[in-house]
Amino acid sequence: MREIVRRHLGKMMAGAAVAVAATAVMVGVTLPGSAGAGESRDQDRSAAAGAAQQNAVPKDGVVEAAPEEGEKGIGSDPLTDDEMKRAEKIAMGGGDLRRSARDVEGDRGPQLLSNNLSEADPTEAADAERPRRAEIVYYDYKDDALVTRTVNLDTGKVEETDTSHGVQPPAARDELNEAAQLLIADPLGKDLKSDYKNAMGKELTSPDQLRLSAFVFHKETVEQLPAGLAKCGEHRCLSIVSKVVNGPWIDTRDLIVDLSARTVTRLR
Repeated sequence: MREIVRRHLGKMMAGAAVAVAATAVMVGVTLPGSAGAGESRDQDRSAAAGAAQQNAVPKDGVVEAAPEEGEKGIGSDPLTDDEMKRAEKIAMGGGDLRRSARDVEGDRGPQLLSNNLSEADPTEAADAERPRRAEIVYYDYKDDALVTRTVNLDTGKVEETDTSHGVQPPAARDELNEAAQLLIADPLGKDLKSDYKNAMGKELTSPDQLRLSAFVFHKETVEQLPAGLAKCGEHRCLSIVSKVVNGPWIDTRDLIVDLSARTVTRLR
């Protein structure tokens, strides 16, 4: 981890530069050969002026605003902001999950992972007036359980609750930030902080100083698994990918954060 990843990223950046290189295209206008030299020049000027007028953008032109999002979507439209808020409120309405579950920071209530439009029931697929349903997905860190609630937005009721263990969907932004915070605070994060200071000349104290992404860690992919990662899969474990804001990448992939146990373990 001491080494800032450069060679691999250099190849990536070089490829990206080639991919986005602009290509100039020459467009010619062919005029009738019977025209005289003077007439030809007049036609050239006329054609150029017409093209310029068509392509010109008025300085005081008004860009049309995006259409206002309605309170309720239609058919298979994605959930609107209003629908998302309402669906989450309905999903938590009973209070049972809010009281019993815990989020990634250990606070009361489950960790929200996603909210999406549910797939249409096959028996209702042809019905244009079928109810809109939302799937609200949570992670309960108290029981290490994935909880999915299906909400009928027309009736305002929870129609189904599914609870699973050992299922690990992609991390939410709050989970990613918490994992980075644990990494920064852990003794194993000293090299990350040292590399950051070398790159930026100041201390790394917050996840906001990094561009972060993560992968769910699967212990089956490792031959010699450290004891601290034995419960990954049952626990929620992440491998963090970090980049300095306006700076280089720092390789932290060998450090696995167990969000359930709130520990950091080195792979090798």
